[in-house]
Amino acid sequence: MADALTEANSGTTPVREGYGFDQHALEEWLRANVAGFEGPLTVEQFKGGQSNPTYKLTTPGRSYVLRRKPPGELLPGAHAVDREARVQSALGKAGFPVATIHGLCADDAVIGTMFYVMDMVEGRVFWNNAFPEVSREDRPAYFDAMNAAMAQLHSFDPEAIGLGDYGKPGNYFARQIGRWSKQYLADDLAGRNEDMDALVAWLPENIPPGEESGVVHGDFRCDNMIFHPSEPRVLAVLDWELSTLGHPLADFAYHTMMYRMPATIVPGLDGADLAALNIPTEQEYVATYCARTGRDGIPNYEFYIAFNLFRLAAIFHGIKGRVMRGTAASAQAAERAKSFPMLARMARKSMENCI
Repeated sequence: MADALTEANSGTTPVREGYGFDQHALEEWLRANVAGFEGPLTVEQFKGGQSNPTYKLTTPGRSYVLRRKPPGELLPGAHAVDREARVQSALGKAGFPVATIHGLCADDAVIGTMFYVMDMVEGRVFWNNAFPEVSREDRPAYFDAMNAAMAQLHSFDPEAIGLGDYGKPGNYFARQIGRWSKQYLADDLAGRNEDMDALVAWLPENIPPGEESGVVHGDFRCDNMIFHPSEPRVLAVLDWELSTLGHPLADFAYHTMMYRMPATIVPGLDGADLAALNIPTEQEYVATYCARTGRDGIPNYEFYIAFNLFRLAAIFHGIKGRVMRGTAASAQAAERAKSFPMLARMARKSMENCI
């Protein structure tokens, strides 16, 4: 039986108050810009997702998905749906599992904010990292599918797939720490936090040596993937808002945080009986990724974990600010906002483990 989080995030709901738009104007744009589009059109809003409102567009012949910038006052640089469309288009052409992009609309006059339209990929989304809906025997294959997808993403040469300018050159960690520190410090409404202040000071002074650069997803979690309806196979990786050119090990460590997270935040595996669940251990999962990517272990792995906990805490701080401004896209945003202090505390403890 699906758990409460799955029920809360799965499927669609009538478009929520404040997130509606002129459906006739959208239908006209679709007819002019999406090959083969034929109405009439029905619009519903997906329950899941925190940042960019996402809608299901249904016609008699097929279904689509629309992602848009949220209405209201936005922080500079946030909600760049045009980047989401670009990276998915490039990766799809390179053979990576993403939804096909049909068009991007930068004209705010159509529905009020920039948006893009992509295929509706039918399959399963798992909201719990323990994959409770999957049999014990099949569970390792689902973890292996996630691992393989991440290794494939990190194997691409950005220049070769048309994404050589998708991020800035230079130290990824310095830029990311600077970005999230600035966003955290700028959001006066969401307030300051002693643990976050400590991380803002410590992280930039303790970046490991060495540079690597590749396409990174930035939010690689089981609930950002659509799996085949009955097979342990990833059909599409979703939610590319935080993607850029960056350090693949930072991206991978964010993904492996599922092992460190408590069940109360993005249901993690901390405290779970992995052997009973037939889930690979964190060490085994890291070793599998290393084997796929030709690595002999991951030095400074704990720093990457500390960095990612800080980054996730900054994201939740941003969600808190959006809840307070009334621009949060998800009904579950308020619960995420409440988890911010716990995440900040976890990030600081992880930082102290590096010292």
